[in-house]
Amino acid sequence: MARVKPMERKGAAVCPASCGELVQGTWNGVNFLVPCPIDLYSQAVVKLRPGTGLSGPSGRPKALEAVRRTLNFLGSPELGGELWLDSSIPRGKGMASSTADIGAAASATAAALGVALQPRDLLTLAVGIEPTDGTLLPGVTLVDHVRGFWQLPLGKGPEAGILALDLGGQVDTLEFNAQPGLAEKNRENEPFTRQAFLLVRRGIQEKNLVLLGQGATLSAEANQSVLLKPLLSELKEWSRRRGGAGIVAAHSGTVLGLIYPPGRDLEKEEERLRRDFPATGASWQVRLIQGGVKVVNTNAAAWRELAVSQGTVRGLGVPGF
Repeated sequence: MARVKPMERKGAAVCPASCGELVQGTWNGVNFLVPCPIDLYSQAVVKLRPGTGLSGPSGRPKALEAVRRTLNFLGSPELGGELWLDSSIPRGKGMASSTADIGAAASATAAALGVALQPRDLLTLAVGIEPTDGTLLPGVTLVDHVRGFWQLPLGKGPEAGILALDLGGQVDTLEFNAQPGLAEKNRENEPFTRQAFLLVRRGIQEKNLVLLGQGATLSAEANQSVLLKPLLSELKEWSRRRGGAGIVAAHSGTVLGLIYPPGRDLEKEEERLRRDFPATGASWQVRLIQGGVKVVNTNAAAWRELAVSQGTVRGLGVPGF
């Protein structure tokens, strides 16, 4: 293990991905979404030292910006150091990869300073960088993902397995939210979006996967006028015939998720789907979990223990600090 230099401070945190959104749209013109947190993660370690600049992984400027903003927010802008980041979350697919990077990096920075960020402060920091998913908040939490004005905890969702499918391509979050006509399309969809939200909220409160699946499916179908998923209808019917509870979509991405009761053999479902839909792209067998950033110890043993406890070692490395 490398010797810790004087005045060096470390913090580490993990933040989960989302398989699209259970609901997304507007309510009286205000943007909101309900995330679908899953067991894929972004992991961050921050090492802070005075009198140095900030450095981090190439291609992850949003995460490094989260470190800078957190240092400023906590009154330590003079500190520099390094950001280490690893993620098992596919990028550009609507699975909240950037949100996970930002949430983990900000929380790791705060942990290095001996501070735990409050959920509202973390959301404010994140939306200052880009439209943000609710996966960095505990449980399943509705958020205004554009401005951060709304934050409504809905509770802990029911257990479920999800077979996530990539339909191809990539979507940039900033470009998607800036597209002409988006507000009008969302306004037209509001009756469906509201009904979808009420179903999903009941599903969460009553731990009823059928209701949650109905609401997620309704929101996914309404979003077809915003961002078309070519195989949505076919996959919805295919999953229904096989006992699925519904379908969840990345409203600003390329992923669909087939929702199943816990205990379903997703490996067999994936094998059958490959035979029936050979043109689909990558896929992931994941679980619906509770959202929220988790601060962890930075030693190697703690990271390995975390990997086992979260049921995933996919992409989970151990930082060489």
